[in-house]
Amino acid sequence: MPNLSDLKSRIASVKSTRKITKAMQMVASAKLRRAQDAAQAGRPYAERFNSVMTGLASSVGTSEGGPRLLTGTGSDQIQLLVVMTAERGLCGGFNSNIVKLARVAATKLIAEGKRVKILTVGKKGRESLKREFGDALLDHVDLSDVKRVGYDHAEKIAKNVLSRFNDNEFDVAKIYFSEFGSIINQVPTELQVIPAKFDSAVDVGEVYDYEPSEEGILADLLPRSVATQIFTALLENAASEQGARMSAMDNATRNAGEMIDKLTIQYNRSRQAKITNELIEIISGAEAL
Repeated sequence: MPNLSDLKSRIASVKSTRKITKAMQMVASAKLRRAQDAAQAGRPYAERFNSVMTGLASSVGTSEGGPRLLTGTGSDQIQLLVVMTAERGLCGGFNSNIVKLARVAATKLIAEGKRVKILTVGKKGRESLKREFGDALLDHVDLSDVKRVGYDHAEKIAKNVLSRFNDNEFDVAKIYFSEFGSIINQVPTELQVIPAKFDSAVDVGEVYDYEPSEEGILADLLPRSVATQIFTALLENAASEQGARMSAMDNATRNAGEMIDKLTIQYNRSRQAKITNELIEIISGAEAL
């Protein structure tokens, strides 16, 4: 049984931990509001952009004259997985859920005889995948110094991916991220960006005539579509990370409070037992005299 000094030290230690988790919860709450606003503000543009691209893609189809980013290479043998996670931990299952989805996909592709290449965005994803898929790691994007992701960051990642596609390094590219639902609900998501796949269920709205041609406009917009999808994923990830961290720190704070209560009860009981033993010794000594 721990002595009073040990219990007192443990209570003080847990109280210090609770202060840290509470502070982290408050910081995550403030960051979540900004990240959630940014993610929600970007959704209407992404949806409208997807609608326009769906209409253009359906007009062009998979004809030989279509852009390569739309028609593909004619093969799916080499696949690039862009795994987007956080730079830091302490955010519950946010990172592990994304990595798990990517790991399952990679394992399945390898079992089918396909070759997998991995580009990681965020340190936690790279740390989790390098042991099992170290040979497949192609590149890494470090965003540890970035306080707020912007379109320029997504554009750099897109240029990296597009450059490798133009150099015939892969046939299919998919991104893995977490779509923000709520503080307690973040959905790990897989999205194919090359060759482009657009939701056929999207209402394309009005029908337009394009000049000079649908193929020419698509060739110009498809690289921007890749950057837009990556940017949307980064925004969703940022909101999901803060939501998961806020929830995790709230749970940690409550658990610390429960532990403090239990340790305090144990401390009081031990202290009472010690006082009782001292009284018994005093009374026994007085009776012996």
